[in-house]
Amino acid sequence: MLVWQCSSGGSSQPAAPKEKYLYSNMQIQNEKHLSVVNIPVETPLAELEKQLNAQLNGLLYEDNSFEDDNSDNLKAKVWKISPIKVQAIDSTFLFEVPLKVWVSVGYKVSPLGLTLSGHKETEFAVRIRFISKMHISPSWKVISETSVDSYDWITEPVIKVAGFTLPVKSMVSRTLNRNFEKITKAIDEQVGSTIDLKTHVQKAWDLARRPVELSKAYNTWLMVVPTGVVMTPLVVRNNVIRSTIGLRGYTQTVTSMIPPEPVTNAGLPNLEIVNKIPGAYRVGLISMVSYKEATRLAKAEFVGKTFSYSNGKYTVEVTDLDLFGQNEFLIIKAVLRGSMNGTIYLRGMPHYDAATKNLTLKNLDYDLDTRNVIIKTAGWLLQGKFSAMMERNFVFPIGKQITEAQRSIQKMLTQNNLAKGIMLTGTLEEIVPDRVYLTPENIYSVVFARGQVSLRLEGLL
Repeated sequence: MLVWQCSSGGSSQPAAPKEKYLYSNMQIQNEKHLSVVNIPVETPLAELEKQLNAQLNGLLYEDNSFEDDNSDNLKAKVWKISPIKVQAIDSTFLFEVPLKVWVSVGYKVSPLGLTLSGHKETEFAVRIRFISKMHISPSWKVISETSVDSYDWITEPVIKVAGFTLPVKSMVSRTLNRNFEKITKAIDEQVGSTIDLKTHVQKAWDLARRPVELSKAYNTWLMVVPTGVVMTPLVVRNNVIRSTIGLRGYTQTVTSMIPPEPVTNAGLPNLEIVNKIPGAYRVGLISMVSYKEATRLAKAEFVGKTFSYSNGKYTVEVTDLDLFGQNEFLIIKAVLRGSMNGTIYLRGMPHYDAATKNLTLKNLDYDLDTRNVIIKTAGWLLQGKFSAMMERNFVFPIGKQITEAQRSIQKMLTQNNLAKGIMLTGTLEEIVPDRVYLTPENIYSVVFARGQVSLRLEGLL
């Protein structure tokens, strides 16, 4: 294994570490990188009022039967006569609905022993106030539960026969009470059809799955793999209906591959209602150094340099260098001549230094076989801390790549109209180191940018 002669120089041939890689390409998908894209939902209360008035028009209901379960001898028709007014506090909606009512009342009276019978018509107006609670079902349907709060007469119903005023007000009140359910049902149906969340969130869901190219030079793509949708309850603040929809998913940064085409109209999952949605968005920023380039930079730093130990008693010159990976470790193959002739191997953990934005090595030390050879033949090399010197000077500047990746994503997040009525906005701020990945071709440094990302959707009503 080793023939060593101090006086005439020796030869060292420790066994080379096996080249081995855990990753064939860069694809990050990990629970700790779960992100949320926020979709603020903001709709003026006036827009809901406008849509309800546009859709609740004309005849609302009619009762054509003179004989009913309560033996009321009365027909009725009801119209909306002026705009519905909508108010809201938190998640409670108040609807004020002015109605015109026409009734035809069957009568039978006997004034002065003379029996008179027939039908008389009259019209009057009433103002009804409704209370409605709204929520969103897991199937994305907006559900309102409306009930009558109170009502008052704008004009009262009056029918006179032969100088007598018939007591129709009580009959009309009973008819209204029995038919309020028809009006509340009509309001609930219109509210449910007016606010269409699912169609718009489906567009956002499909857009989120579309790969975005971050760098042509490094063939880097940003992908989002959405996993679920959450939403906060609808509330009204300052006459604006507000909520937040959150698209939860994994951010993936993919390099050295063509990303798959996204599936459009992929099934939107059931909605989950939550009290609060975290706004954290995380995306991986990648820098890449090929082994060829890393070797070139390392050679420029070390090859041709001579190092002396024990007050000049021993000297070695680095004549060649090569780099490769072994699982999570970077292996340095160094060829020496001088007081020691031969090849040695060092291994260290590649590390991204956030302060200097450099790719460095941590805990660089001799490979086990190399250490065994050195202990037997050149212990002075251990005392001279050759590995510490290599670690200290083994630096690759990669900050520019990360800055460019961050700038590219920030540009994408600045008022980006993804589609009609859908705008992407956001900021990336804090940079957090993640890890370094070794593949057969390249060394990848990954950091994560944290920030806030939102999709603005127009036309929810």
